[in-house]
Parts: sequence; C-alpha cells; structure tokens
Amino acid sequence: MAGLYIHIPFCRSKCPYCDFYSIASNTLVSRFVESLKREITFYKSKFTSFDTLYLGGGTPSLLDTGIITGIIDSVKNTFEITEGAEITIEVNPGDMTHEKITGINNAGINRVNLGVQSFNDSDLKFLGRRHSTADSEKAFMDLRAEGFNNIGIDLIYGLKNQSVDEWVKNLERAVDLSPEHISCYQLTIEGKTVFNAMKKKGELNDLSEDAAALFFLETSAFLEERGYTHYEVSNFARGREYQSRHNMKYWRRIPYLGLGPSAHSFDGKKRWWNYSSIKKYWASLEGGMLPVEDTEDLMIEQELLEKISLGLRTIEGIQIDVIKDIPGAMESAKKLEYTGYVKISGDSITPTKKGLLVADRLPLILMSEA
Repeated sequence: MAGLYIHIPFCRSKCPYCDFYSIASNTLVSRFVESLKREITFYKSKFTSFDTLYLGGGTPSLLDTGIITGIIDSVKNTFEITEGAEITIEVNPGDMTHEKITGINNAGINRVNLGVQSFNDSDLKFLGRRHSTADSEKAFMDLRAEGFNNIGIDLIYGLKNQSVDEWVKNLERAVDLSPEHISCYQLTIEGKTVFNAMKKKGELNDLSEDAAALFFLETSAFLEERGYTHYEVSNFARGREYQSRHNMKYWRRIPYLGLGPSAHSFDGKKRWWNYSSIKKYWASLEGGMLPVEDTEDLMIEQELLEKISLGLRTIEGIQIDVIKDIPGAMESAKKLEYTGYVKISGDSITPTKKGLLVADRLPLILMSEA
C-alpha cells in the first residue's frame, strides 16, 4: 500500500547544515495550509488509501496542534487511512510543551521522530540548533509519560573536531533513554548551506574516508550490542516492528505521494516533484493546477539500477533474479561475497556491515560489465 508524505516548509531558523527546502518564518502558514488542502483533493482519484503518513520538514512541530489536527483530518476526509497506520511527525525537542504533546497524541499521531542531533550542548551550538540536551531528555520523557511507545531519535556524527569517543557518549545517552528507533547520519556538507560556505573558506572539512568508516562501524557495533538491528545504512530499530514503515517504502520502491513544496512522489513507474518554492506552490494551486515542477518516466535500466541501489541499502538486500540478466553481475556478486561486502544465501544477496559502509558503490560494481 502507498505511503503519504507531507512537507511542512517552516522553521524558526535555518540550521547551517540543512539543505532541505524550508523558510525561517511562520507568517505564511495559513495560506500554505489552504493550498495543501487543495493539493490533497487533487489526488483523490489517483490515490485512494495509505497505511503510513509522515509529516516532515522543515519543522512540523512549529505548527499549532490545531493546524496539525486539521491537516490530518483533511487527509482522513479525502483518503482511507487504514486501521493501524503508522502516523509519524518530526519534532524539535524545544517545541515539546505538555500542550503540544497532548495535541499531537489527540491528533492520532503514533510515532514521533525527535530531532536531537546531539546530546552535547557545544555540538548543538555548532549545528545551530535551538534546543539543549536537557530539552531533548525532557521531551523524550514527556512523550513517554503521554503514552508514546514508538519514539525515534535522530543524531549526527562527524562534527568538527569530534572524536569517536565523544560520539560514543552521544550513543550512550541515546541508549539510556531506550528509544525504539535511532537514526545516525554522517554530517554531509551540502550545496547552498552555511557549512558549505565555511568549507570553501577552509574552515570546515568533510570526514576522511578512513574516519568515516571508523565512525560508521563503531556506531553499528555499539548499537547492535545493545539490541538495535542495523536495518538500513543510517537506521537502527529495537525490533522489526519499530523499523520505519514509511521509509521502507522508499527503499522497497513502493508508491508514495508527496505533498507540499519540494515533495517527491512515485507511482511505480513515474516520479514527479513539486516546486521548491512556497510562492510557486500556492500560485499553481490557487490557479487550479498541481504544483509539479517536473516529471520523470523511468526507463527499464533506471528501474533496475534503483532496485539494486535501494535494495542494497537495507539488510533485506535484493533477489538474485534482479541481476540475473546483467552480464557479469553474478560473478561480480561472488567477488563481493569473497571480499566480505555481501552475503549470497538462497535466492538473495544481502550487504554485510562492510557492504553497508559502501552501499552507494555496490550497484556500480554489480553493473560494471553491463
């Protein structure tokens, strides 16, 4: 069944590492919400039901709970949201007042992704975050007290001058809270960001390949020893039932609908994406048109590459049938198994921890003879 993603493009301030589309203002919320409701109705006949709903951003928790409830109600009034659907919201720890937590619970949200990023206040300052370590821990405990039993924590490693030991202390603080899900992302210096400007001035550098490998493998070993399954390159879950059902749709190439500025959609054969501009977004919808910037019909070769690329990001891997018609691919897979990057078992090829470390390169190796 398809998944539904809604991009909330508002933040109180723009983090220096963030390359996602957002604006540091909330003065345009009302007009955005009206446009979003128009976009929802446009897709009534194309998509009928969803079993996951994900509110991302931006900072969805910046919105009043009444607005969040209104968005979810509009979705439920237009589409079928199946019983037991996973409904996720990304939140900033500093937004989690008692009223906000109660409000999102009453709205039917059953999964919360807490944007902690670090349990070190100096790191938070470097990352431009507007919350403290104390805010994160309080938000987590208050969510638990409200009855949320599916909470994820997002963390970033590879910060300026950060040692592996310092990073492990972050992991220890996270595990002490016992969240159901932990995401660990290597700091990536992206395009039009403050950090990229710093990089050009020589004030900030990417991790070396060796350092990145050390952080990655230490993270995997530490969390798996404490009961978390490393099920995707950056993601760990305390049991299969706590894997992100919504994000798994992306990696499995299951159709999904993306609403809001810059959101992407996929129907199994075609991709399309919205304008990364709130003004173009609502101008299109107010003019009676979808805010689609462009579309892409996937060729057979593109579909094949995606199946391999996305499949080898997860411990599910890919079926051998996916590569059987690629000249030399099976021989390449056997070489990758011999060197410890994948495991071939039955009818599947799955990445090892060493393989997850270089997941982006594995498809190129498998298809190099094609």
